[in-house]
Amino acid sequence: MKCSIVVIGGAVAASVILAGCGSGSSSSVSSTGAGAPIFVQNIPMPNVNAATNYGFDLGVVVNRAPTPGFYAFTDRNNKAVQRIDVATKTLTASIQGLGATAFAGAVIPAGKTAVDNSVSGPDGLNDIAAGTLYAGDVSSVKVINTVTNTVTSVINGGMLAGSGVRADEGCVGSGPAAGTYMISTPEAAVPFATIINTATNTVIATITFNDLAGAPSAGLEQCRYDAANDLWFVNNDGTTANPHGELDSMTGASIRAIPAGAVCPGPSCVNYTALAGVKMFPMTATPAPGCDPTGLALGPGTDIAIMCREGTTNAPLLIQILNRLTGAIVASINAGGGDQLEYDPTSNRYYGASNRFTNSGLAGTGGACSGASPCTPVLAEIDAATRSLRSTIAIGNNAHSVAVDPVTGLIFVPFSSAGSPGGCATCVANGYINGGVSVFQRQ
Repeated sequence: MKCSIVVIGGAVAASVILAGCGSGSSSSVSSTGAGAPIFVQNIPMPNVNAATNYGFDLGVVVNRAPTPGFYAFTDRNNKAVQRIDVATKTLTASIQGLGATAFAGAVIPAGKTAVDNSVSGPDGLNDIAAGTLYAGDVSSVKVINTVTNTVTSVINGGMLAGSGVRADEGCVGSGPAAGTYMISTPEAAVPFATIINTATNTVIATITFNDLAGAPSAGLEQCRYDAANDLWFVNNDGTTANPHGELDSMTGASIRAIPAGAVCPGPSCVNYTALAGVKMFPMTATPAPGCDPTGLALGPGTDIAIMCREGTTNAPLLIQILNRLTGAIVASINAGGGDQLEYDPTSNRYYGASNRFTNSGLAGTGGACSGASPCTPVLAEIDAATRSLRSTIAIGNNAHSVAVDPVTGLIFVPFSSAGSPGGCATCVANGYINGGVSVFQRQ
């Protein structure tokens, strides 16, 4: 069934912050809803200040005893993966490669004046095993040793090396899919997902994304693996049948049936529509025109939450919850317009970094933020039991990435400076001036 929208438009009010952003001091930040996360502090980052357009992407919290818990995220400006100790909330390592293992960084192509994210990196980041992270980069995946804080090797088999664009968002298999990793290359002429054996750090298969009409997908977003049902999920930006996106469900068995290899074209390369048992759930949204899905998170039972970043002016900004086995929309919550979405099993809540949210709850011009069409970024907290909005708290400019530590309840959200990129209506008032990483405490 489809549920009615929970409207929160107009709920984000500004409050003046006296403490400067990046100082590490605690202060009040505007929030709505009883028991909203509490702002703890902002952590400054190297070479980031009030004039910086800070290019960062996804992050992850790692808790693997006996290693102290840490938060890590990808930082294109510094060509690094930044590591923050959870207990002390301080930057402890800036992990950079050297030569062939170096990250691409924030790249401005020849003849252009702005950074092109499609040829920049690092991008997605995943906890693979004790002591190992994978970071998506241009034409490759970089392997990070978290004991030595070094980039140790490069994975670039299959279609990766020849793509010329970034490997972006990935997901880790478990249970029946243990030892398997999937990462998408969304800006390739034909978007594709690379399947990697994490024991050998080698490419074992490639899945291309041409739709049933033969047209390339508009791109690929966040993916997740569901061990209970042995299913891989990925958000597809758009197809001929579903121009505002679809949730693609692929069976683990069908992916394991692909002959191992790294040569494309060949038997190890299969189009997603040819996989046995594949399902394509339309992200039609309620109401129309559609979701334009980005982040996703597996919730309790058969729930899967989808972050929508609507690109249609005045479309409702939604986070939608679906039944991941049938594709039925069971809740539509007016708190979207972002990217990464995380589920915290300890609190049974979702957290979404909605950097393009607005006071009206409707998408700005073309879905973007600008001085004429300003955004009011929020961290949305959703009760997974009731499938309803629990609270919001103001976050910084372009804050589209979020990670939650289920042990301490700390939430980490990187952000850019208040003035760059332009279009944040509430950043200065809430003290998000210089760029860095905001830390919140779950209640």
